[in-house]
Amino acid sequence: ASAVAAFSPSADLLVATRALLGVGGATLMPSTLSLIRNMFHDDGQRRVAISIWTGAFAGGAMLGPLMGGALLEHFWWGSVFLVNLPVMALLLVLAPLLLPESRDPRPSRFDLPGVVLSLGAILPMIYGVQHIAQEGFGWPPVLAVVTGLALGVVFVRRQRSMADPMLDVRLFGSRAFTAAIGANTLGVFAMVGSSLFTTQYLQMVMGARPLVAGLYALPSAGTAMLAAGLAPVLVRRVRPGVVVCAGLLVGASGFALLSRLDVTGQSGLLIAGIMLMAGGVTLVLTVSSDLIIATAPPERAGSVAGLSQVATEFGGALGISLLGSIGTAVYRGLLSDADASGPALDTLGGALEA
Repeated sequence: ASAVAAFSPSADLLVATRALLGVGGATLMPSTLSLIRNMFHDDGQRRVAISIWTGAFAGGAMLGPLMGGALLEHFWWGSVFLVNLPVMALLLVLAPLLLPESRDPRPSRFDLPGVVLSLGAILPMIYGVQHIAQEGFGWPPVLAVVTGLALGVVFVRRQRSMADPMLDVRLFGSRAFTAAIGANTLGVFAMVGSSLFTTQYLQMVMGARPLVAGLYALPSAGTAMLAAGLAPVLVRRVRPGVVVCAGLLVGASGFALLSRLDVTGQSGLLIAGIMLMAGGVTLVLTVSSDLIIATAPPERAGSVAGLSQVATEFGGALGISLLGSIGTAVYRGLLSDADASGPALDTLGGALEA
Protein backbone atom coordinates (compact mmCIF):
# COMPACT_ATOMS: atom_id res chain seq x y z
CA ALA A 1 0.00 0.00 0.00
CA SER A 2 2.89 2.38 0.76
CA ALA A 3 4.47 1.70 -2.62
CA VAL A 4 1.19 2.30 -4.47
CA ALA A 5 0.49 5.45 -2.43
CA ALA A 6 3.90 6.90 -3.32
CA PHE A 7 3.14 6.73 -7.03
CA SER A 8 -0.62 7.43 -6.95
CA PRO A 9 -1.65 9.37 -10.07
CA SER A 10 -4.91 10.61 -8.51
CA ALA A 11 -6.30 11.70 -5.16
CA ASP A 12 -8.90 8.90 -5.25
CA LEU A 13 -6.23 6.19 -5.48
CA LEU A 14 -4.20 7.90 -2.75
CA VAL A 15 -7.22 7.89 -0.43
CA ALA A 16 -7.86 4.20 -1.18
CA THR A 17 -4.26 3.22 -0.46
CA ARG A 18 -4.29 5.30 2.73
CA ALA A 19 -7.32 3.23 3.80
CA LEU A 20 -5.29 0.05 3.24
CA LEU A 21 -2.42 1.54 5.24
CA GLY A 22 -4.91 2.21 8.02
CA VAL A 23 -6.03 -1.44 8.00
CA GLY A 24 -2.44 -2.63 8.21
CA GLY A 25 -1.47 -0.10 10.86
CA ALA A 26 -4.52 -0.93 12.99
CA THR A 27 -3.30 -4.52 13.42
CA LEU A 28 -0.01 -3.46 15.01
CA MET A 29 -1.32 -1.98 18.26
CA PRO A 30 -3.51 -4.92 19.40
CA SER A 31 -0.93 -7.46 18.22
CA THR A 32 1.93 -5.89 20.13
CA LEU A 33 -0.17 -5.17 23.24
CA SER A 34 -1.37 -8.77 23.40
CA LEU A 35 2.24 -9.97 23.02
CA ILE A 36 3.27 -7.77 25.96
CA ARG A 37 0.41 -9.23 28.03
CA ASN A 38 1.65 -12.76 27.36
CA MET A 39 5.39 -12.03 27.67
CA PHE A 40 5.26 -10.16 31.02
CA HIS A 41 3.07 -11.72 33.71
CA ASP A 42 4.59 -9.69 36.55
CA ASP A 43 2.62 -6.44 37.03
CA GLY A 44 5.71 -4.27 37.46
CA GLN A 45 7.48 -5.66 34.38
CA ARG A 46 4.32 -5.30 32.30
CA ARG A 47 3.94 -1.65 33.31
CA VAL A 48 7.55 -0.91 32.32
CA ALA A 49 7.08 -2.74 29.01
CA ILE A 50 3.89 -0.80 28.24
CA SER A 51 5.60 2.49 29.17
CA ILE A 52 8.39 1.72 26.67
CA TRP A 53 5.79 0.70 24.10
CA THR A 54 3.78 3.92 24.64
CA GLY A 55 6.93 6.05 24.56
CA ALA A 56 7.91 4.54 21.22
CA PHE A 57 4.37 5.05 19.92
CA ALA A 58 4.10 8.67 21.04
CA GLY A 59 7.70 9.53 20.20
CA GLY A 60 7.34 8.04 16.73
CA ALA A 61 4.15 10.02 16.14
CA MET A 62 5.91 13.23 17.14
CA LEU A 63 9.10 12.47 15.17
CA GLY A 64 7.14 11.55 12.03
CA PRO A 65 6.77 15.19 10.95
CA LEU A 66 10.54 15.68 11.31
CA MET A 67 11.32 12.76 9.02
CA GLY A 68 8.58 13.82 6.62
CA GLY A 69 9.87 17.39 6.58
CA ALA A 70 13.43 16.24 5.90
CA LEU A 71 12.28 14.10 2.98
CA LEU A 72 10.10 16.84 1.51
CA GLU A 73 13.05 19.26 1.60
CA HIS A 74 14.93 17.09 -0.91
CA PHE A 75 12.48 14.69 -2.58
CA TRP A 76 8.95 14.59 -3.97
CA TRP A 77 5.91 13.95 -1.75
CA GLY A 78 5.80 10.21 -2.49
CA SER A 79 9.06 9.70 -0.59
CA VAL A 80 7.20 9.92 2.73
CA PHE A 81 5.51 6.63 1.83
CA LEU A 82 8.57 4.85 0.42
CA VAL A 83 10.42 5.29 3.74
CA ASN A 84 8.03 2.67 5.19
CA LEU A 85 9.35 -0.10 2.93
CA PRO A 86 12.74 -0.81 4.56
CA VAL A 87 11.09 -0.71 8.01
CA MET A 88 8.49 -3.27 6.95
CA ALA A 89 11.16 -5.44 5.33
CA LEU A 90 13.16 -5.43 8.57
CA LEU A 91 10.04 -6.34 10.56
CA LEU A 92 9.21 -9.25 8.25
CA VAL A 93 12.73 -10.66 8.69
CA LEU A 94 13.16 -10.10 12.44
CA ALA A 95 9.65 -10.72 13.79
CA PRO A 96 9.64 -14.51 13.26
CA LEU A 97 13.07 -14.73 14.90
CA LEU A 98 12.47 -12.51 17.94
CA LEU A 99 8.74 -12.54 18.76
CA PRO A 100 7.03 -15.45 20.53
CA GLU A 101 3.80 -16.79 19.07
CA SER A 102 0.61 -16.01 20.96
CA ARG A 103 -2.83 -17.18 19.95
CA ASP A 104 -6.24 -18.00 21.37
CA PRO A 105 -6.47 -21.82 21.61
CA ARG A 106 -10.13 -21.59 20.58
CA PRO A 107 -10.36 -18.68 18.15
CA SER A 108 -13.81 -17.53 17.07
CA ARG A 109 -14.84 -17.27 13.43
CA PHE A 110 -14.42 -13.97 11.62
CA ASP A 111 -17.60 -11.94 12.17
CA LEU A 112 -18.21 -10.31 8.78
CA PRO A 113 -21.73 -9.01 9.66
CA GLY A 114 -20.22 -7.45 12.80
CA VAL A 115 -17.59 -5.66 10.72
CA VAL A 116 -20.27 -4.32 8.33
CA LEU A 117 -22.41 -3.14 11.26
CA SER A 118 -19.48 -1.41 12.96
CA LEU A 119 -18.56 0.46 9.77
CA GLY A 120 -22.22 1.26 9.21
CA ALA A 121 -22.35 2.78 12.69
CA ILE A 122 -19.15 4.82 12.64
CA LEU A 123 -18.93 6.19 9.09
CA PRO A 124 -22.43 7.80 8.91
CA MET A 125 -21.93 9.38 12.35
CA ILE A 126 -18.62 10.97 11.32
CA TYR A 127 -20.15 12.12 8.02
CA GLY A 128 -23.13 13.65 9.83
CA VAL A 129 -21.02 15.39 12.48
CA GLN A 130 -18.75 16.90 9.82
CA HIS A 131 -21.62 18.28 7.75
CA ILE A 132 -23.58 19.57 10.77
CA ALA A 133 -20.47 21.47 11.93
CA GLN A 134 -19.81 22.91 8.47
CA GLU A 135 -23.31 23.52 7.12
CA GLY A 136 -25.62 23.47 10.14
CA PHE A 137 -28.51 21.12 10.85
CA GLY A 138 -30.17 19.58 7.82
CA TRP A 139 -32.01 16.37 7.05
CA PRO A 140 -29.14 14.43 5.36
CA PRO A 141 -26.53 14.86 8.13
CA VAL A 142 -29.05 14.40 10.96
CA LEU A 143 -30.39 11.27 9.25
CA ALA A 144 -26.81 9.98 8.89
CA VAL A 145 -26.15 10.45 12.63
CA VAL A 146 -29.44 8.75 13.59
CA THR A 147 -28.70 5.85 11.21
CA GLY A 148 -25.22 5.44 12.66
CA LEU A 149 -26.54 5.43 16.24
CA ALA A 150 -29.23 2.87 15.34
CA LEU A 151 -26.71 0.55 13.68
CA GLY A 152 -24.42 1.02 16.69
CA VAL A 153 -27.19 -0.23 19.00
CA VAL A 154 -27.74 -3.26 16.72
CA PHE A 155 -23.98 -3.94 16.71
CA VAL A 156 -23.73 -3.83 20.52
CA ARG A 157 -26.76 -6.09 20.97
CA ARG A 158 -25.35 -8.57 18.48
CA GLN A 159 -21.99 -8.64 20.25
CA ARG A 160 -23.65 -9.14 23.65
CA SER A 161 -25.66 -12.11 22.36
CA MET A 162 -22.69 -13.94 20.80
CA ALA A 163 -20.69 -16.60 22.66
CA ASP A 164 -17.47 -15.44 20.95
CA PRO A 165 -17.99 -11.78 20.04
CA MET A 166 -15.68 -9.83 17.76
CA LEU A 167 -15.52 -7.13 20.46
CA ASP A 168 -16.46 -8.23 23.96
CA VAL A 169 -18.59 -5.24 24.98
CA ARG A 170 -19.38 -6.99 28.28
CA LEU A 171 -15.99 -5.77 29.48
CA PHE A 172 -17.61 -2.34 29.86
CA GLY A 173 -19.30 -3.76 32.94
CA SER A 174 -16.01 -3.04 34.74
CA ARG A 175 -15.83 0.60 35.88
CA ALA A 176 -12.01 0.58 35.75
CA PHE A 177 -11.99 -0.75 32.18
CA THR A 178 -14.65 1.76 31.04
CA ALA A 179 -12.81 4.69 32.64
CA ALA A 180 -9.51 3.58 31.08
CA ILE A 181 -11.06 3.26 27.61
CA GLY A 182 -12.74 6.66 28.02
CA ALA A 183 -9.49 8.37 29.06
CA ASN A 184 -7.63 6.70 26.18
CA THR A 185 -10.22 7.85 23.63
CA LEU A 186 -10.33 11.39 25.02
CA GLY A 187 -6.54 11.72 24.98
CA VAL A 188 -6.20 10.57 21.37
CA PHE A 189 -9.19 12.71 20.34
CA ALA A 190 -7.48 15.82 21.70
CA MET A 191 -3.94 15.04 20.49
CA VAL A 192 -4.83 14.02 16.92
CA GLY A 193 -7.46 16.73 16.50
CA SER A 194 -5.13 19.49 17.68
CA SER A 195 -2.29 18.35 15.42
CA LEU A 196 -4.49 19.29 12.46
CA PHE A 197 -4.24 22.93 13.56
CA THR A 198 -0.67 23.07 14.91
CA THR A 199 0.78 21.79 11.62
CA GLN A 200 -1.20 24.39 9.66
CA TYR A 201 -0.11 27.09 12.11
CA LEU A 202 3.54 26.18 11.68
CA GLN A 203 3.56 26.09 7.88
CA MET A 204 0.80 28.50 6.86
CA VAL A 205 0.87 31.12 9.63
CA MET A 206 4.53 31.07 10.72
CA GLY A 207 5.71 30.18 7.21
CA ALA A 208 8.09 27.43 8.39
CA ARG A 209 9.65 25.10 5.82
CA PRO A 210 8.67 21.40 6.17
CA LEU A 211 12.00 20.49 7.84
CA VAL A 212 11.80 23.41 10.28
CA ALA A 213 8.18 22.53 11.07
CA GLY A 214 9.34 19.00 11.84
CA LEU A 215 12.05 20.28 14.19
CA TYR A 216 9.37 21.95 16.30
CA ALA A 217 8.13 18.44 17.14
CA LEU A 218 11.40 17.37 18.80
CA PRO A 219 10.75 18.90 22.26
CA SER A 220 7.28 17.35 22.42
CA ALA A 221 8.69 13.94 21.40
CA GLY A 222 11.15 14.18 24.29
CA THR A 223 8.37 15.14 26.71
CA ALA A 224 6.23 12.23 25.51
CA MET A 225 9.04 9.72 26.08
CA LEU A 226 9.77 11.21 29.50
CA ALA A 227 6.11 10.96 30.51
CA ALA A 228 5.94 7.34 29.33
CA GLY A 229 8.99 6.52 31.46
CA LEU A 230 7.58 8.29 34.52
CA ALA A 231 4.20 6.54 34.37
CA PRO A 232 5.21 3.18 35.96
CA VAL A 233 7.18 5.02 38.67
CA LEU A 234 4.20 7.20 39.55
CA VAL A 235 1.75 4.28 39.56
CA ARG A 236 3.87 2.49 42.17
CA ARG A 237 3.36 5.45 44.54
CA VAL A 238 -0.02 6.90 43.53
CA ARG A 239 -3.31 5.32 42.47
CA PRO A 240 -3.63 4.97 38.64
CA GLY A 241 -6.81 7.07 38.61
CA VAL A 242 -4.98 9.99 40.21
CA VAL A 243 -2.14 9.69 37.65
CA VAL A 244 -4.67 9.70 34.78
CA CYS A 245 -6.39 12.80 36.19
CA ALA A 246 -3.01 14.52 36.58
CA GLY A 247 -2.15 13.70 32.96
CA LEU A 248 -5.46 15.13 31.74
CA LEU A 249 -4.84 18.33 33.72
CA VAL A 250 -1.31 18.70 32.31
CA GLY A 251 -2.65 18.14 28.78
CA ALA A 252 -5.43 20.68 29.40
CA SER A 253 -2.86 23.28 30.51
CA GLY A 254 -1.04 22.73 27.21
CA PHE A 255 -4.25 23.37 25.28
CA ALA A 256 -4.86 26.49 27.36
CA LEU A 257 -1.48 27.82 26.19
CA LEU A 258 -2.22 26.90 22.56
CA SER A 259 -5.48 28.85 22.76
CA ARG A 260 -3.43 32.04 23.27
CA LEU A 261 -1.67 31.78 19.88
CA ASP A 262 -2.24 34.58 17.39
CA VAL A 263 -1.15 35.45 13.85
CA THR A 264 2.21 36.93 14.92
CA GLY A 265 3.81 33.46 15.09
CA GLN A 266 4.55 32.79 18.78
CA SER A 267 6.97 29.88 18.50
CA GLY A 268 7.83 29.73 22.23
CA LEU A 269 4.18 29.55 23.26
CA LEU A 270 3.54 26.92 20.59
CA ILE A 271 6.42 24.69 21.76
CA ALA A 272 5.43 24.99 25.43
CA GLY A 273 1.80 24.16 24.66
CA ILE A 274 2.63 21.12 22.51
CA MET A 275 5.13 19.83 25.11
CA LEU A 276 2.56 19.98 27.93
CA MET A 277 -0.13 18.48 25.71
CA ALA A 278 2.11 15.61 24.55
CA GLY A 279 3.41 14.87 28.05
CA GLY A 280 -0.02 14.87 29.67
CA VAL A 281 -1.72 12.79 26.99
CA THR A 282 1.14 10.26 26.88
CA LEU A 283 0.89 9.83 30.65
CA VAL A 284 -2.81 9.09 30.23
CA LEU A 285 -2.25 6.65 27.35
CA THR A 286 0.46 4.74 29.22
CA VAL A 287 -1.55 4.20 32.40
CA SER A 288 -4.87 3.55 30.63
CA SER A 289 -3.26 1.02 28.24
CA ASP A 290 -1.90 -0.92 31.21
CA LEU A 291 -5.29 -0.84 32.97
CA ILE A 292 -7.01 -2.07 29.80
CA ILE A 293 -4.64 -4.95 29.13
CA ALA A 294 -4.44 -5.98 32.82
CA THR A 295 -8.15 -6.87 32.76
CA ALA A 296 -7.63 -9.48 30.04
CA PRO A 297 -6.93 -13.18 30.59
CA PRO A 298 -3.86 -14.17 28.51
CA GLU A 299 -5.88 -16.01 25.86
CA ARG A 300 -8.18 -12.98 25.35
CA ALA A 301 -5.42 -10.36 25.30
CA GLY A 302 -5.75 -9.82 21.56
CA SER A 303 -9.49 -9.20 21.79
CA VAL A 304 -9.11 -6.69 24.63
CA ALA A 305 -6.22 -4.95 22.88
CA GLY A 306 -8.37 -4.83 19.76
CA LEU A 307 -11.12 -3.10 21.70
CA SER A 308 -8.54 -0.59 22.92
CA GLN A 309 -7.45 -0.03 19.32
CA VAL A 310 -11.05 0.59 18.23
CA ALA A 311 -11.37 3.26 20.92
CA THR A 312 -8.06 4.81 19.86
CA GLU A 313 -8.94 4.85 16.17
CA PHE A 314 -12.42 6.19 16.87
CA GLY A 315 -10.96 8.93 19.09
CA GLY A 316 -8.48 9.95 16.38
CA ALA A 317 -11.08 9.92 13.61
CA LEU A 318 -13.55 11.87 15.73
CA GLY A 319 -10.82 14.34 16.71
CA ILE A 320 -10.01 15.13 13.08
CA SER A 321 -13.63 15.17 11.90
CA LEU A 322 -15.24 17.00 14.83
CA LEU A 323 -12.50 19.47 15.75
CA GLY A 324 -11.59 19.93 12.09
CA SER A 325 -15.22 20.64 11.22
CA ILE A 326 -15.58 23.14 14.07
CA GLY A 327 -12.37 24.86 12.98
CA THR A 328 -13.62 25.04 9.39
CA ALA A 329 -16.97 26.45 10.51
CA VAL A 330 -15.30 29.17 12.60
CA TYR A 331 -12.83 29.95 9.78
CA ARG A 332 -15.57 30.27 7.16
CA GLY A 333 -17.73 32.34 9.48
CA LEU A 334 -14.95 34.86 10.02
CA LEU A 335 -13.99 35.02 6.34
CA SER A 336 -17.57 35.41 5.19
CA ASP A 337 -17.72 38.58 7.28
CA ALA A 338 -14.71 39.81 5.30
CA ASP A 339 -16.52 39.13 1.98
CA ALA A 340 -14.03 36.40 1.01
CA SER A 341 -15.13 33.83 -1.56
CA GLY A 342 -13.89 31.00 -3.76
CA PRO A 343 -10.82 28.98 -2.73
CA ALA A 344 -10.05 31.34 0.15
CA LEU A 345 -13.32 30.35 1.83
CA ASP A 346 -12.57 26.62 1.58
CA THR A 347 -9.24 26.23 3.42
CA LEU A 348 -6.36 28.25 4.79
CA GLY A 349 -4.19 26.81 2.03
CA GLY A 350 -6.67 28.09 -0.54
CA ALA A 351 -6.56 31.56 1.05
CA LEU A 352 -2.77 31.66 0.90
CA GLU A 353 -2.77 30.55 -2.72
CA ALA A 354 -5.40 33.16 -3.62
